[in-house]
Order: sequence, then structure tokens, then C-alpha cells
Amino acid sequence: MSIYRSRPLKLDRVKTYPLRSRPSKVSVADFARVPPPQASIRQWTKSLPNILAGQSFRAVIAALSRARSQRQPIIWGLGGHVIKCGLSRVLIDLMNRGYLTAVAMNGSTLIHDFEISMVGFTSEDVPESLGTGSFGMAEETGRLIHEAVVQGDSEGLGIGESLGRFLVQARGAAKPRFRQYSLLAAAYQKGIPATVHEAIGTDVIHAHPSMDPRALGAASHRDFLLLAGIVKEMDGGGVYLNVGSAVVLPEVFLKCFSLAANLGHSPRGITTVNMDFIQHYRPTENVILRPVKAATKAGGPSGQASQGYSLTGHHELMIPLLAAALP
Repeated sequence: MSIYRSRPLKLDRVKTYPLRSRPSKVSVADFARVPPPQASIRQWTKSLPNILAGQSFRAVIAALSRARSQRQPIIWGLGGHVIKCGLSRVLIDLMNRGYLTAVAMNGSTLIHDFEISMVGFTSEDVPESLGTGSFGMAEETGRLIHEAVVQGDSEGLGIGESLGRFLVQARGAAKPRFRQYSLLAAAYQKGIPATVHEAIGTDVIHAHPSMDPRALGAASHRDFLLLAGIVKEMDGGGVYLNVGSAVVLPEVFLKCFSLAANLGHSPRGITTVNMDFIQHYRPTENVILRPVKAATKAGGPSGQASQGYSLTGHHELMIPLLAAALP
């Protein structure tokens, strides 16, 4: 006999219920279907399970399609890795199709877009050049970017518009040989707002002798105010996608949302998306959770709820897949 004073429970009086009466979260109606041979990406998308990431992926497609049809803002916030992965042509195509109506970049995205446009390559070997002091010291990258920013700032332009204009209008030795790959140039040519959000000290151009901190700061702040104005217009169905930025752009988006709300234009009925191969803290909080909660609390027009979605995967796979799945 056991020496313990406590005794095991007996099961003879446990209550059960019929399985059919139980509410369940998964049903065969939600299961994946086998797509037909040689199915298109859109057909394949429809065959995905209506569960977890499959459900989120289709919900993002629906939100983007709805925003485009309603002429609502579709803002892409891009980290530098997205451009380094060779996705600029896919993003330009989304721009041409109406699925990208504004683009926000951090400083590294600007640099990679600029270098690709100028010479057709980017992304140096950091360990190889760091110890020699040559890391980030490419002459044309620093000088031409700062010259474009200073000129644009003197005319009241932000960084994105200044660099887009330079890449479109430059002639002679400074003419970009691979401009067709530049998201900034394509945005400028189509009149689509492009903003660049600098965090001083984070980018190689900040150590260049051509650096003008006053012009860079003023132009970056101008871009922040422009992005805030676009975020304000998200009310009623706009979409914000944070793609590959773990810190800077999630913080910028949150401040844009707060500024719009402070001025009486709290966006409601919005969709936010974070796409990355790791789900970080700030994108989760500042893109997926906090703005959606605030937008829901403010109420949605015509009963439209705000939603946030996390799509986890490599950019070089997920962005082309999403683009191909859009009608």
C-alpha cells in the first residue's frame, strides 16, 4: 500500500460527450487539395489548406486585391536584403500592376538600389574589407548619393525623390547603366512616392567625406512626414507590408501611425503584413499587433476589421510567390 496521503483520482465518474457535438478548429473542408498537373500559381494557391500560414497567405492576397480595387494605399517597407536578393524587377512589376503604390526604404536599401542601378552589382565582402578600412568607401556611392540629397534638399525634396530623379536624369559618366533594375528610378518615373529613412551611423555613406548631415537629416525628416501622410490615407482598407526590416521601418511605421492619429486621422480597417525569414520583436509589435489593435479600437468603416499577418520565409521565394498568386 502507498505511503502517500494523497490518492489518485478515479475515472469512473468522468463526464464525456459525443465527438460530433464538439466545436473544432480544423475540418476536412479546410484541408489542402491536390492541384491538377501543370496548375498555375493561382490554382496552386487555391489548393492550400485554409489553416495557419495557408490561411494567412490567401488572406494577404485578398487584402491586396481589395486595396487595389478600392484604390487604397499599398505601402511596401523594404529592408536592404530584399534588393540584395535580386527582387527589384518583381517589385517594379507589382508597382506597374497597382500592388505597390508607395515604397519606404531604410538606408541600406537605398545604397543597394543605387549601386545596382549604377554598375549592376552590390554587397561587398565585409570581413575582407573591414580590417583594411575600405569597407563602405566606394567613391561614387557616397559622393553621388550625397550630391543628389543636397541638391534635392535645397529644393524641398526628400531623399527618395532626390535619388529617383538623379537616377532618371543623370547623363555622361554618372549615367546609371542598369537603371531598369532600380526601384527608386521606376517609382520616380511613375510618380509613386518613395521615402528613405536614415538612422545616422548605420549606413556606410555616413562615413563618406561628402556627407552633409544637415541635408541628410532634413531630407529624411521630410520623407518621414510624407510617409505619415500616406499612412493617414490607409483608413478604410489600406495595406502596409514590412519586408526584411527588423528595427528601423517598424519603428518609423509606428510613429507615422501615431502622428496620423494625433492629427485626427487614425487609420481604421487596415491590413498589416510582416514578411521575413525570422519573425522579430519590433515587426511583430509595431506592425502586426499595436497598429491593428489601435485601428480596431478606433473602429472600422463599414464594419471592416483590421488584421495583421506574419508570413515567414525567404524573400527570394516568398515575394515572387506572392506576386505570381495575385490576380
